[in-house]
Amino acid sequence: MFIEFEDKALEDLFTTGSTSDNKYNKLPKDIIKRYVKVVNYLRAAVRIENLYLIKSLHYEKKEGNLKGVDAVWISEKYRLLFKTSPDENGIIVNAILTEISKHYE
Repeated sequence: MFIEFEDKALEDLFTTGSTSDNKYNKLPKDIIKRYVKVVNYLRAAVRIENLYLIKSLHYEKKEGNLKGVDAVWISEKYRLLFKTSPDENGIIVNAILTEISKHYE
């Protein structure tokens, strides 16, 4: 999949492993490593349906006030939220990473 970063801090975390953004600069090192691993899984996926095959991601389409947002697990506590868009054939191959959220907070 083609990955874009809506937030510069998410891109910094992926490329350098750190960021000066207050929202993410206190994330534990193991969560940052897992985040990079999850983004690499997304990049390796040919299409969105491939994410269902990686059980550890727990891929889901959100509902309610997060309708239109997809999520995968970074850990039991953290989720990576992203939006998807289709290519010209209607196959979802693009993901825009929006945020790392704490589950239930």
